[in-house]
Amino acid sequence: MNQYPAWKYLLIIFLLVIGMLYALPNLYGEDPAVQVSKTRGVMDSSVQDLLHSKLSEAGISAKSVETTERGLLVRFNGTEDQLAAADLFKDALGPDYVVALNLAPSTPAWLQVINAQPMYLGLDLRGGVHFLMEVDMDAAIQKAMRRYSSDLRLVLRKNKLRYTSIRDAGNKLVVRFRSTEDRDKGADLIHNEYRELQLKPSGEGSDAVLEVTLSEKEAREIRKLALQQNIITLRNRINELGVAEPIIQQQGDRRVVVQLPGVQDTATAKRILGATATLEYRAVDTEHDVEAARNGRVPPGSSLYKSRDGRYFLLKNRAIATGDQIVNARSGFDSNSGSPQVSVTLDGKGARKMLEFTKVSVGKPMAVLFIENKTSTRTVNGKQVVTNRKVEEIISVATIRGVFGRQFQTTGLDSPQEAHELALLLRSGALAAPIRIVEERTVGPSLGAENIKQGFESVVIGFVLVLLFMALYYKVFGLIADLALTFNLVLVVALLSMLQATLTMPGIAGIVLTVGMAVDANVLIFERIREELRNGNTPQASIHAGYAKAFSTIADANVTTLIAAIVLFSFGTGPIKGFAITLSLGILTSMFTAIMGTRAVINLIYGGRRLQRLPV
Repeated sequence: MNQYPAWKYLLIIFLLVIGMLYALPNLYGEDPAVQVSKTRGVMDSSVQDLLHSKLSEAGISAKSVETTERGLLVRFNGTEDQLAAADLFKDALGPDYVVALNLAPSTPAWLQVINAQPMYLGLDLRGGVHFLMEVDMDAAIQKAMRRYSSDLRLVLRKNKLRYTSIRDAGNKLVVRFRSTEDRDKGADLIHNEYRELQLKPSGEGSDAVLEVTLSEKEAREIRKLALQQNIITLRNRINELGVAEPIIQQQGDRRVVVQLPGVQDTATAKRILGATATLEYRAVDTEHDVEAARNGRVPPGSSLYKSRDGRYFLLKNRAIATGDQIVNARSGFDSNSGSPQVSVTLDGKGARKMLEFTKVSVGKPMAVLFIENKTSTRTVNGKQVVTNRKVEEIISVATIRGVFGRQFQTTGLDSPQEAHELALLLRSGALAAPIRIVEERTVGPSLGAENIKQGFESVVIGFVLVLLFMALYYKVFGLIADLALTFNLVLVVALLSMLQATLTMPGIAGIVLTVGMAVDANVLIFERIREELRNGNTPQASIHAGYAKAFSTIADANVTTLIAAIVLFSFGTGPIKGFAITLSLGILTSMFTAIMGTRAVINLIYGGRRLQRLPV
């Protein structure tokens, strides 16, 4: 007889209930909202009262005000109230706060408790801005060679080795010596100091020349680092925009795709993405009183700055080293104390200045100053007004423990996470290869809404046609397959929501294809049952044989399709990856619902009964 053990029924019921719970948030829609967060530090509780009073004065009613991990989220009933409130908040809070437009999910609290969230919508469904940016890798290599030029001059002079000139020839350096003997000594010296450089001697006597190029491994590392630094910088800019679910991903070995859903002002996005930032190492002025400086008595040669933790320091105006002199920065742990640290490498010029400073400054503090030029746009009297401001803040203050130059460690950090973030800031402030926009397009919200409508209609039409065909052709068994197909869609949506995947138009195409593939398995099973009945087997034996014999064919078809989906995901770009994800999830869920799900329902209805015929 065809019966499942109780645990299988409980497993199926459990998975279906979980699927329905996590698919539910997608039915509740979104509210126009304004997200308010502090640039640095913790938000004061008085900010919420200030925002309430400003909304009351302007006669704007907020749907709700919520406290989130990022700050405050103020929901509104319409986009007009949302836009007006955003301008009010920007004027009231000033530059220390980030005010961003957002579409906040209207998920009920009881679903949020179990972390049930709606899936993200991609650029083609929500509207926004798409940029394809290309990093100038040749410029990154040339910049690295200029740094090595400075380093080689320092090494040769330090060892009192005479040379005629060091000429920068793009991707290589040409070092000219007075004699062959000097060139050979120089080659040995450079090889011992810089193993990553390749040396090619040529000429004799007064024409002795040494060509210096990067090894292929080092060139790849510089290109990789340049791309990573640009991605980090772009991500930092986009965080300031407050865009929900931005997509910043590498494409190939020199391009970056940036998608900003919900952003329609291309000019503002371009200005923010193109903003510049740098770093400076400065000596801390310990000779003068900080409190006196806060009261307006700033000593000559120093300036007052605020750190990210709210403390004030007096820093010398003269920079010891700047961000463009940083070759590399990596986070790690101090071998002696085990505390987090950041290892920094400077170029020749920066190393010389740092060495001279630390020789006379052991035991004194040194600060890392982060400097950024920000551009913001506000609406004043119906006109767009662009304002520029310079943000300067101390991100680290550490005591100099010994004399150092080219390489040193920054300690005194609170956590490995802080060390990692500081290393990223140092790298992104140092080497940022030129980047240009090679493709730019804007997708309007109305087009996104139209895409959602068309995608939804395509899923519904395909779904309904399949339901009708199965019900008419296979009768009761067809209705059971329809039930499994319905739950298959619920499970796909639930998985996309649980994974917080971004749904795009190609993703919807993957779901439509899944609908056809899911019912295909049931067609194979039902036809096999019909064949067994025609061969004279009993209904119960035919059901068992139908599922058993059709399984290998179903598994073969789905596994080969799954392999194709994995290949698409591995080698495809964003839209292709979206199609591959929904197709893969659909294959897995359809195998479960079409085989195990329908078998469970058929066993409940027909298992354990003596049947003369089957309605198939």
